[in-house]
Amino acid sequence: MTMRYLQLSMCATALLIVACSKEKSVETPAKLTPLSATLRVSKVWGANVGYKKEAPLRLSLGMSVADGRVFAAGHKGDVVALDLARGHVIWRARTKAPLSGGTAIGEGLVLVGSSDGRLLALDESTGRSRWMVRVNGEVLAPAAISEHLIALRTVDGKLRGLSPADGHELWVQQQQVPRLSLRGTARPVIVGDQVLSGFDNGKVMSVNVNDGAVQWEANISPPHGRTELERLDDIDTTVRVAGADVYTVGFQGKLAMLALDTGQVWWSRETSSYRSLTLDEDTLYMVTADGEVVAMRAKTGAELWRQKVLLWRGLSAPATMDDLNALVVGDYQGYVHWLDKSTGALAARASSGKVRVSATPIVEGDMVLVINDRGQITAFRVSLRAGVKRPAAPYKATTAPAPPETTAAPAAAQAPSK
Repeated sequence: MTMRYLQLSMCATALLIVACSKEKSVETPAKLTPLSATLRVSKVWGANVGYKKEAPLRLSLGMSVADGRVFAAGHKGDVVALDLARGHVIWRARTKAPLSGGTAIGEGLVLVGSSDGRLLALDESTGRSRWMVRVNGEVLAPAAISEHLIALRTVDGKLRGLSPADGHELWVQQQQVPRLSLRGTARPVIVGDQVLSGFDNGKVMSVNVNDGAVQWEANISPPHGRTELERLDDIDTTVRVAGADVYTVGFQGKLAMLALDTGQVWWSRETSSYRSLTLDEDTLYMVTADGEVVAMRAKTGAELWRQKVLLWRGLSAPATMDDLNALVVGDYQGYVHWLDKSTGALAARASSGKVRVSATPIVEGDMVLVINDRGQITAFRVSLRAGVKRPAAPYKATTAPAPPETTAAPAAAQAPSK
């Protein structure tokens, strides 16, 4: 099943390239131009969990931070714990596994998944192996961890509940995988007694943490179009939860807000993204498939601003720096960009090297950490430039927005699959 999915994913990528070449010339990434920086960015340290001669893969092996330590993994099997302040190696584990999904941390474990269908659990303090299980499906996204459950997505459309004690399977749910899909899967989210995840067929599902019973299933963007290429509508992004609301976005699909308890769609709008959303108190931030950075009111989906200066630069998902009122994204050339959350104006830029940054940047206080697709980690410290006033909150600095492009009246969630 894994090899079959890999072949179809490669075909989908090829078809996308061919389709674009027939309709119009390949889009050229926007050129970077000088900017008047309002933020000061300085490199603090660098580290490496990959190999310099390793071919970069477009697999988002993201990092995790806990208790003053950074946890990261490389595609050749190394997993490291680094000191957040200085980047010193605390421990390094050489699993020799072809790692492709990670890292996740919680309950004293560091979890990483592999392309040959394994989930590995390491001790958070020492890096020693705690257990390993075969899940018979390629792992391309980090797991979610709670006290009594590990939730894991695999490329065969399965959402698995595993025991944190030894990794044995507690339950499994599955959605149909289309003939063609993007290479990627959504990271599950555990909220209270629910596990939520998006799927390659454009659906979001909520299941009970205890027995895996389906609580609701919402079809965010039904496939449409005559060809398999046109019908791609994967939700490979992590759903975001704020209070009683759930936010999700799909490729060639929709951005939507749902009710956490029922899956009812409160609003939606046509868009396309394969990067995760970011939320702060009142605002939703998204990077579109073509590289636009968009800010919207979380409760209504009304657009606040749209920044197009980074078009086609293969941006990562955005992260927020609330104290500096800034967003941060990485791009295909290893540049890291800071944007003003109130207006979308560029606030700073720094280079982390010449390799693509696919994983979402990590923000810890005044520090930003990025890992590129070759496993090179860079830590930056960010502050306001001298003489620059602290930015206002986004709503105070933004004029009244236009209404959403498309809205949907509340619709009943689909009945759970039998």
